[in-house]
Amino acid sequence: MTTKLARLDGAAAVAPVAERRPVEKTIHDVVLRDDYDWLRAANWQAAIRDPSVLPAPIRAHLEAENAYAEAVLEPAKALIGVLFEEMKGRIKQDDSSVPAPDGPWEYYESYRSGGQHPIVCRRPRGAATPEQVMLDGDALAEGKAFFDFGGAVHSPDHARLAWSHDDKGSEFFSLKIRDLTTGEDLADVVPETGGDAVWAADGSALYYVRLDDNHRPLKVFRHAIGTAASADRLVYEETDTTVFLGLDQATAGGLAFITGAQSDSTEVRILDLADPAAVPRLALPREDEVKSYPDYHPSYLGQPSLFILTNADGAEDYKVVVAPAADPGRDTWQELIPHRPGVLVLSISVLANWLVRLERESALPRIVVRDLATNAEYTIAFDEEAYALGIVHGYEFDTDTLRFVYSSMTTPAETWDYDMRTRERVLRKRQEVPSGHDPADYVTRRLLAPAADGEMVPVSLVYRKGLALDGSAPLLLYGYGSYGASMPASFSTTRLSLADRGFVYAIAHIRGGMEKGYRWYRNGKREHKRNTFTDFIAAAEHLIAERFTAKGRIVAHGGSAGGLLMGAIANMRPDLWGGVVAEVPFVDVVNTMLDDTLPLTPPEWREWGDPIHDPEAFRRMLGYSPYDNVAVQAYPPILALAGVSDPRVTYWEPAKWVAKLRAAKTDGNPVLLVTNMESGHGGAAGRFDRLKEVAKAYAFAIKVVGAPE
Repeated sequence: MTTKLARLDGAAAVAPVAERRPVEKTIHDVVLRDDYDWLRAANWQAAIRDPSVLPAPIRAHLEAENAYAEAVLEPAKALIGVLFEEMKGRIKQDDSSVPAPDGPWEYYESYRSGGQHPIVCRRPRGAATPEQVMLDGDALAEGKAFFDFGGAVHSPDHARLAWSHDDKGSEFFSLKIRDLTTGEDLADVVPETGGDAVWAADGSALYYVRLDDNHRPLKVFRHAIGTAASADRLVYEETDTTVFLGLDQATAGGLAFITGAQSDSTEVRILDLADPAAVPRLALPREDEVKSYPDYHPSYLGQPSLFILTNADGAEDYKVVVAPAADPGRDTWQELIPHRPGVLVLSISVLANWLVRLERESALPRIVVRDLATNAEYTIAFDEEAYALGIVHGYEFDTDTLRFVYSSMTTPAETWDYDMRTRERVLRKRQEVPSGHDPADYVTRRLLAPAADGEMVPVSLVYRKGLALDGSAPLLLYGYGSYGASMPASFSTTRLSLADRGFVYAIAHIRGGMEKGYRWYRNGKREHKRNTFTDFIAAAEHLIAERFTAKGRIVAHGGSAGGLLMGAIANMRPDLWGGVVAEVPFVDVVNTMLDDTLPLTPPEWREWGDPIHDPEAFRRMLGYSPYDNVAVQAYPPILALAGVSDPRVTYWEPAKWVAKLRAAKTDGNPVLLVTNMESGHGGAAGRFDRLKEVAKAYAFAIKVVGAPE
């Protein structure tokens, strides 16, 4: 069956109508009916690895949706092309990163003009030549519909490079080893890894995390160079499927940390990289609601020590303690940086003579440098009203140089090398915008929007200088609000295409993130999840009240867990939005959280609640899940983007949501689903291919609010 929906220009286009095949189940005495359950492929595990095995009826439906979206967006085709060329013109095509020194070499990535993928390079330290190309991403991607680097790390003796790639979008990365003398890959191929690796101290082996059939990182293996992956030794296995493993090397070298993480707790084991037979040693046992992140110093105060960033003992916004590496139990902790409510310590970096921390207060970041010999501290901060700041972690432990990146919504990214002893800074790179950019042409602002419960929600804005703030401007409002992730007020070349067309671009720093500390996150998760949605709505209403825009002139934008936000606010306040863009949206919350075979479900129970075993969590989730709360009402135009091999938000979530919206809505506004049939959660991997997806989303936003093209 088909029905007719309006094109963006008012002409008719034929939309697919998914067949209804009702499936019912009873959970906690509530009957759940799902008309579109059939869109979830029974062989989804195989289909993620190889989308060609997707059942024919499902593939046909997704392709019909793509054809319909293309027809509806036909009037925007020229605009999409113009936006793409604008965005492409702001990228320095033959760009390169600032080289990171390590012993006799310095390592960096570059791009060739027209190239989609990075070229991984090195050169002798302090010399511009000769350059050695270790990996050529464009050559490796040639002939592949999708190609994504997972990572690359050189061996301690600089003789080999471990690198990984994913050519399906499924995030199952194959790990390979390249001989840097010959430039050839060894016969070793380790399949289905998480993408990262840590070298043994002598370079004879690699440690890595392997993904299971359900895409869960639960095992750490040791791979001896020159042997078959089937012979790899299991180093550690996590049996709790609510825990995901991560593997990181200490900057000082010698040790690796195996971290078993849930959304609100961690457990850390230490692995000796010099001992081929080493068994990981439990250093920081799991405690409910306690997260601890260690770094290593081999000789602090005369002994090997761990510097631990932790929220233990009620330190909600984190503190820093130090403990002997041989015995880092709680009774050995000595407080170094006390907890200060409202000052969130985001990360620490331990160097031979320095402790560097990145912290945030009142939604603004700063860097604090501590001399480990004297315990004297000083701060590196900036004056703009809203900005982003990040530390670039290098390879070297014994250094006085700190590298950081600064930007704002008007200021392109600047990479600085800072001498922590002399406090002198050297600009190493300023992001170039080849087509031209003058920060003085734009205004960045920070507002506080009042929420219904009295909280104040930060909102970061950028718009073209001279824009009339009389309520007539269109506005794109971006939000996320989950997992404690904070949205930085950083520079983006793509946003300029909206600002130059009279848009205000706004980021709502809603609860569920940590812009205002851990409390901000805690009050936007589980039983407080609805605050995330009402904060976003409050931000929109405040922007209307302050005459930055008007009702119906706002395009809401979010992805993944931010796509859940999009689905919720579309249900709750459809009248506010001129349009909604939902990228890989997590919209089928109840069904996903009830399915413990899906990759992310068990670990996510700590974030959302466990609807299988907790009736209250089930009912709470059922009250906001976008798919379950689609109503018979008018909806704004909606564009949903999906990836067929996405292991995080499976393709059927947006497909089911769109089908249900079409069946329920009472207006003629289009609801579009665009599924990338060759990629996963991150969309297209090539830097220009990704711009095409952004251009499509922004063209949709411009069209639905009738902004100048």
